[in-house]
Amino acid sequence: MNSAPPRTWLVLGDKRGDNGQVEAVAAQLPWPYETRFVQMKPEWVYGKPRVRPSLDHLDLAKSDPLEPPWPDLIITVGRRPSSVALWIQEQSGGCARIVQMTKPSTRIGRFDLVVTSAETLLPPLPNIIETTLPLMRVQQDPQELDQWRNTFADLPRPLIGFLIGGPTRPYIYDRSVLDKVLALAHNVAERQGGTPYLTTSRRTPEWFTDALQESLPAAARLFRWNAEAQDNPYKGILGLADGLIVTGDSISMMVEGIGLGRPVGILSLPVGFVGALDQARRNALSWLFASRAEGASALRQAIARLLYHLRLAHQSRNFQAFHRLLVAGGQAVWAGDEFKTPVATNEQDVERVVARIRQIMQA
Repeated sequence: MNSAPPRTWLVLGDKRGDNGQVEAVAAQLPWPYETRFVQMKPEWVYGKPRVRPSLDHLDLAKSDPLEPPWPDLIITVGRRPSSVALWIQEQSGGCARIVQMTKPSTRIGRFDLVVTSAETLLPPLPNIIETTLPLMRVQQDPQELDQWRNTFADLPRPLIGFLIGGPTRPYIYDRSVLDKVLALAHNVAERQGGTPYLTTSRRTPEWFTDALQESLPAAARLFRWNAEAQDNPYKGILGLADGLIVTGDSISMMVEGIGLGRPVGILSLPVGFVGALDQARRNALSWLFASRAEGASALRQAIARLLYHLRLAHQSRNFQAFHRLLVAGGQAVWAGDEFKTPVATNEQDVERVVARIRQIMQA
């Protein structure tokens, strides 16, 4: 590295959870950095623009200025900010290095480093580094937490949060899932004398929430998700529950719970016929792309790279393999087993990522 520290920009969008991964790494850099927040145009707040060097999807009037002197290093996250990073790199004459947190949708080779967590299936490329969990920093407002502490004060302990997601490939929600949730909730209320506190999400089917409301034990609490609700207990449950039951479709809820030191139980979900075929595809990709692990043959790595570049093997996620990894590593248990305090991993992962960034900037 030159005597002067590299000029570093954090290019951040409107997703606080994503931004936290960038900030977790930047906080450990041995040099200063600047932040550039970018605001999307209304149609791209939820839309997914094509990944390319572009600012077309930005509301420039509401974004931080993107002007020279251009950075030597850009750290960013997500599809939409990554296009901004590619545009900045072009303005720098191709000199700016880009570190992309989480998998890019396309153009993996355009990034100097891609930081991905273990549930993501990516080909064995030299610019990829894998962490166990996403490097999320879960922020909690102490005043808000105190309010929830008062709200929960009269509830019998243990207070067990049930974080309910919804159908997403390869998973389905059927009666068997409902029966599992109800059985666990009754166990908390009747055998443990505690409070099962359930909160649904925007993906939770209405019939599922209705059925829960009809059959939960009297001691249970149920929050029905509503985009306009001001009293969503999700953050309070994350920060104060004695344990969490999380449905297997929601990696983000598992990671947030683990990040706050909450014991997490993973509720396995059925896949159905179509989901079984999709899971078989994910298992095959896991085997193929795991060739980036140490000791894999050069031939297997070459085949994996070739199939990826030919677009015959696409990046994906293997939820089931990720669940097994969390349980084996002590970060979670299976729902219904005795809770355990999760083993911390993020600090070591952040150190590894920072070491790779320093190598890139020294090259």
